[in-house]
Amino acid sequence: MALSESEKIIHYPQLDTVLMVEEFIKEHSGEYKKRALWENLPKRMMYQTYNVIYDYLLESGKIARDKEGKICWIWNPELVKKYLKDESIVIR
Repeated sequence: MALSESEKIIHYPQLDTVLMVEEFIKEHSGEYKKRALWENLPKRMMYQTYNVIYDYLLESGKIARDKEGKICWIWNPELVKKYLKDESIVIR
């Protein structure tokens, strides 16, 4: 993800903030669109900071947007472990 000069990240979020956003999305999966999610978080943060977290979660495959733009939690580590153990599946 290459950033332009105007999109340079000035402040990276703290781990506890990232975890708070993750937990909130897990609990409210499919309820909110991007801006509404930010507005309903239990802890206030700058929108730029929220965007850094949002982009990270989207790029890492932990969240996705449905056709209406609502945010859904999709990361399932137990399912990943199951597939990694299956020797008939080849990971390239």
